[in-house]
Amino acid sequence: MEENYREVKKAEPCLKLIHMDQVEVEEIKWLFYPFIPYGKVTIIQGDPGEGKTTVVLQIIAKLTKGEAILSETSEGKSEETGVEPINVIYQTAEDGLGDTIKPRLLAAGADCSRVLVIDDQDQPLTMVDARLEEAIIQTKARLVVLDPIQGFLGAGVDMHRANEIRPLMKRISVLAEKYQCAIILIGHMNKNSNGKSSYRGLGSIDFQAAARSVLIVGRVKDEPEIRVICHVKSSLAPEGDAIAFRLDKEKGFHWIGKYDISAEDLLSGDGRGQKIRSAKEFLKEILENGSMEQAKIAEEAEERGIKKKTLWNAKKELQIDSVKIGNKWFWMLQEE
Repeated sequence: MEENYREVKKAEPCLKLIHMDQVEVEEIKWLFYPFIPYGKVTIIQGDPGEGKTTVVLQIIAKLTKGEAILSETSEGKSEETGVEPINVIYQTAEDGLGDTIKPRLLAAGADCSRVLVIDDQDQPLTMVDARLEEAIIQTKARLVVLDPIQGFLGAGVDMHRANEIRPLMKRISVLAEKYQCAIILIGHMNKNSNGKSSYRGLGSIDFQAAARSVLIVGRVKDEPEIRVICHVKSSLAPEGDAIAFRLDKEKGFHWIGKYDISAEDLLSGDGRGQKIRSAKEFLKEILENGSMEQAKIAEEAEERGIKKKTLWNAKKELQIDSVKIGNKWFWMLQEE
């Protein structure tokens, strides 16, 4: 009995203490500030068909060519500078590589030689699969995308049980930090339209708890071509402004810029598109009789409670021209 007790004692882990005064401060590096950090896990979620995969492929296309993700904001000013092209590992459990993913990448202008896929036809890939780490080492990928989360949990894993999800998220988080790559998990949302955005992700809340950044992609009501990315969790930086993009069959994908809508409004339908519609009506009214100085338009809009970014979004939607006369800018409807 005493001998068995000694064996148990030997198996116990040794206590190790970390003195915080000896811990070095590390600066967070960003793939896309403040939305996607390097060395951490980011979740992008939304209802089916809202454009989650499309927007991620657009981001991948820019990164493989070393181009800024957002070439310009709604105010027309550069937001980022170009970076070195990076390799990306993109795994999908839903879409075909040849008939869906590659055509979208080509349409987005991606350098497909920098987009790598782990062949998992013989054995499905999971979040704890050793091949994932091997692929990161071999390709030196700075971005890894798993689309969707549910497709890479592994057989027998219940995504609603915290004790089963925490080890998976821990494993994927360790990989991101170890190799300083950004890992994006794409997920669908549940049907709880009355719940907070943080509780609409499928499965255990531990998915979002482990992620350092969480983004939601949604469609603007009555403006089906406009989709919005809202930042609902940001542990490493202030939450970023909502960003909109246009997605239609004829013109394809196009960034719009900052958009005035909250995640809760986007998901619940309250006020969806109302602010931008009001701004459009204001511009049509104020420019009906001819051009007007930009400064005066902005001043009038502020008095009516229209935010600057909403005004610029409306200008872009209406394709209003800007003309410089002397040292002042004037806006005018294209019909002029």
